[in-house]
Amino acid sequence: MRRRRGFSLVEMLAVLTLIALIAGVAVAAIGGNLGGAKTRAAVRDLTAALRQTRGLAIVKGEERSLEIDVEARTYQVPDKSPVQLPEELQMKLLTAATEQTGDSKGMIRFFPDGSSSGGRITLTRDQHEWRVEIAWLTGEVRIEEDR
Repeated sequence: MRRRRGFSLVEMLAVLTLIALIAGVAVAAIGGNLGGAKTRAAVRDLTAALRQTRGLAIVKGEERSLEIDVEARTYQVPDKSPVQLPEELQMKLLTAATEQTGDSKGMIRFFPDGSSSGGRITLTRDQHEWRVEIAWLTGEVRIEEDR
């Protein structure tokens, strides 16, 4: 008796269905992680911009301010273009009353000795929250994350 070689149509369809299911799950997992990675990168970029502004104040020996527009979700380093945060990221600003320049605008000011006006920028995405803390005495900038 002669044996037939190859796969039946049903076997081929089963394998293709399994591959499609695995690919769908992988795309969903990667898509969710890309949004999170984009958000974490935006938080790190904002922190770097604050540190850059502090460094400029120290090096130039004059006050420098990072401007923040909460409503537009933008921030601006001195002498640079504004940076837009991702749409899914919500922003809040806590700063001294003297540093508020409008209903939804304010700044974090850094002084030549490295100190600052201090404050907190809170970024939220879904139920996840990042707080960028700026110490008034030292001008230190650090990120605190809540899950």
